[in-house]
Amino acid sequence: MINHRKFFVAIILILGSAQAWSPSASSAGKVLDPLEMGPYPAGVTTTVLVDPSRIDPATGEARTLVTEIWYPASDDARNLPKNKFTNFIPGGLSPQFESLIKMAYRKSAAEIDADFWNHAVRDARVRDGKFPLIVFSHGNGGTRNQNTFWCDYLASHGYIIVSADHTANARVTIIKGKPVLYQASQRNQSAIDRPKDMSFLLDQMTLWNGGSDSRFSGRIDLRVPVAAGMSFGSMTAIRVADADPRFKAVIAMSGAPETHQNLKVPTLLMLGTEDTTLGVRGNDYIRSNFGIHTGPAFLLEMVNGGHYSFTDMFKLTKEFGDGVGKGKRRATGEPFEFTPMESTYKIINSYSVAFLGSYVRGEREYLEFLKKNHWPGDLIWEAKGAELTQEVSR
Repeated sequence: MINHRKFFVAIILILGSAQAWSPSASSAGKVLDPLEMGPYPAGVTTTVLVDPSRIDPATGEARTLVTEIWYPASDDARNLPKNKFTNFIPGGLSPQFESLIKMAYRKSAAEIDADFWNHAVRDARVRDGKFPLIVFSHGNGGTRNQNTFWCDYLASHGYIIVSADHTANARVTIIKGKPVLYQASQRNQSAIDRPKDMSFLLDQMTLWNGGSDSRFSGRIDLRVPVAAGMSFGSMTAIRVADADPRFKAVIAMSGAPETHQNLKVPTLLMLGTEDTTLGVRGNDYIRSNFGIHTGPAFLLEMVNGGHYSFTDMFKLTKEFGDGVGKGKRRATGEPFEFTPMESTYKIINSYSVAFLGSYVRGEREYLEFLKKNHWPGDLIWEAKGAELTQEVSR
C-alpha cells in the first residue's frame, strides 16, 4: 500500500557485504552473478494499452492502461543518456505536475531528476534474443514506475518487465492528456480489475511477440511468465497466479492475501519485520502463505525493513519512514535505523535474480545461492522445496 501523502513511489536500498558466492566452476561463463548488475544495458519505453472488453467505472470508457516496459537493450545504448524521473510523465512535465511534485516532495522536478537515478535508456533499441517476461503490479496508490531499482536490474540480467498503472488505483494516471487520480471508493473494484489487468498485459505481450509490435517481435520468451508485485500488487500477483495458469512463477513483495490456492507455483515472498503499513496481521498473512505452500517457496524477511523498503522511495526522500530512514520498533518503540538503500536493494535484487534463474530459466546452479542466507545480520531467510525445480524446455 502506498502512502497517499506522497505523489509517486520510489526506493533505494543499501548494498551490504554479502557472504561470498560465485558460480560453480562447471557453470562459469554461463550463470550470471546475482550480486552484480547484469551484462546488458537496460531500456525503458512507455505505451498505452486498451482493453475494449472492459468498461472502466472510473472513466466510463474502455479499460486503458498506461504501461511501462523495461528490457535488455542493444549495446549502442551503453553510452546514451539515462532515463529521468520526469520522463515517466506521459506528454512531459506540465505546470500542473510541477506544482504537484513541489507540494508532495518540497523539491522541484529538476531536483528530483538530479536525485532519482535510473540505469535504463529511454526508447533504446531492443536487444536481439528472447527474454523471459515478468508482469509487475504496483501498490495501492502507487505507480507503474515505483520499482525502477528492481526493473532496471532485472532488465540488465535479461528479463522484460511490464508494469501498468492500475487506473483509479494508481496515484495518478494520464489518459488522453488528462489526469485520473487515485479513487479510494474504487479500491474494491480495483481488487477485481487488477488480476484482469495482469492477464490482459500477458495477452498483449503475446501479441507483441507475434508481430503486432515490431520492436518486440520474437523477443519475448513466454514459456514461464512471472507474476510479481508489491503490497496490493503483491496480493494481485498471488491472485492472478491462482486464476491464470499461464503464470508459472511469483515474486511477492510486502503483501499477501489471507490464503491462496496455487500451492505449487514457485514463489518468492518478501516482508519487512518492522512494516507498520501491513502491521502484524499483514506480515502473518505472508508467513502463512509461505507455510502452506507445497511447491518451491522462499521467504525473505528484512529484520530492519519496513513497507517501503521494497520500493523506490529511497530515491525521493531519505526520511520517509516505514522502511526508509529512521523508525521506531513496532513492539518496543525503540528508535532504530532501517536497513539502508544500498544493502536493501542488493538483497532484493540478488535473491530475485537467483530465483528467476532457477525457476524461469531452469539454471539450477542458482539454487546454491537460494539455499543460503547471505546476509545473516540483515535478514531471516527460509527456503523449502528448492530441489523441486520446474523443467524449462530449451
